[in-house]
Amino acid sequence: MKSELFPKITHISALNGFAIPIVTVQVGISLMGTVDALMVGRVSATDLAAVALGHLYFMTVSSFGTGTLLALDTVISQAVGSGKKKRIDLGIQRGLLLTMPLSLITGVLLLPAQDLFILLRQPAEAIPMASGYATASIVGILPLYGFLVLRQSLQCLGAFSPIVWAVIIGNMTNIVLNWIFVFGHLGAPEMGAVGAGWATAVGRWVMAFVVLKRGWFWLQIHLDSFRKEVSDRLEMLQIIRIGCPIGIQTTLEYGVFAVIGLLVGLFGTIAMASHQIAISLASSTFMIAVGIAQATTVLVGRAVGSKNISMARRFAGAGLLNVSVVMATTGLIFFFLPEFMAQLYTDDLSVIALATTLIPIAGIFQIVDGLQAVTSGILRGIGDTLIPMAINLIGFWLIGLPISAYLGFGLDMASAGLWWGMVVALAVVCSCLLLRFKGHFLRD
Repeated sequence: MKSELFPKITHISALNGFAIPIVTVQVGISLMGTVDALMVGRVSATDLAAVALGHLYFMTVSSFGTGTLLALDTVISQAVGSGKKKRIDLGIQRGLLLTMPLSLITGVLLLPAQDLFILLRQPAEAIPMASGYATASIVGILPLYGFLVLRQSLQCLGAFSPIVWAVIIGNMTNIVLNWIFVFGHLGAPEMGAVGAGWATAVGRWVMAFVVLKRGWFWLQIHLDSFRKEVSDRLEMLQIIRIGCPIGIQTTLEYGVFAVIGLLVGLFGTIAMASHQIAISLASSTFMIAVGIAQATTVLVGRAVGSKNISMARRFAGAGLLNVSVVMATTGLIFFFLPEFMAQLYTDDLSVIALATTLIPIAGIFQIVDGLQAVTSGILRGIGDTLIPMAINLIGFWLIGLPISAYLGFGLDMASAGLWWGMVVALAVVCSCLLLRFKGHFLRD
């Protein structure tokens, strides 16, 4: 069946038709954090370090919820593939129901940010602003999860324009409010990093309202009346059974990068600010891989739902081919233009110098990061989520993190050593996921 992994032009075109708007949305979502860093970096290195710390904590804590909701890719895409409207209705409605407990859990976990930063010996001057950023982010949790449910649903239904519009308008709102709150324009107090947190939270509310309004044409038929089976315990557990491993896997991945960020913080404010630049750039380009992964999940899921395994293989091959080309291209840009990219964020020469050593490493690891993201997406499309979770646990936490700590502290490679450890972790995770993929798709 190896020949079926080589996609035809029709499969590549179909994947690109899905991937381009999804990538636009993913980059747009990530752009909020990037804009926060770009604008706050013009205030001071301390503010930039605070955004790094606060955003890192928010993304780690919220990652379980965002990952769990990715189960809708599997559930709804397979329902669309089978042509069963009732299953689509229940998938969307159960996703919306799940946003309530997930938002509550995430909000509670964000509250002790300041005490946790102090306990973990982060730069003292950045802690008050970082905790303020995290606290402001609580306001935006529910709309973020609601937006994600509606986004996943519309993607599976093939309706992309409402999501793209929502992200564009949400980002415009974030930019304007950053200008007002961060720098203190139009009579507002100058809030620096904390103002960026409030701007992003409001931007998420705007995204949720816009996607609901513009997507109502496609969503109305599925949301006009809630089905009585929506809260059925056994069916909800089925979504949770698929979603929880994804949520844990996402948390493990975000979590290990959070730990790396905290370890970088032990080297001081300059190190944390430099790390934020590199991770912000890497995260922005990685969103392209995430978009390709989500498109691949939907198309593989639809093929599985219609029991067309040959088509599922073709779409899997198209996803792996596309992400390899894209991430290799962005990796080369990072490798050859690190100083130019660092200067986009700050004028601080010390921060630029250190960031210039980290950005090429980010260019190398994002290639394997992109491959592992799409492979995870393929496995998600067929409902395989438990083993990939275990692979992430072993690769990131039992192999990568100890190597990072050894290189960073044992060999005195500091931030660069911590990043190289993540390259090893991603290579291990990518290799194991590809072997799992081979077991599913290359057997007769």
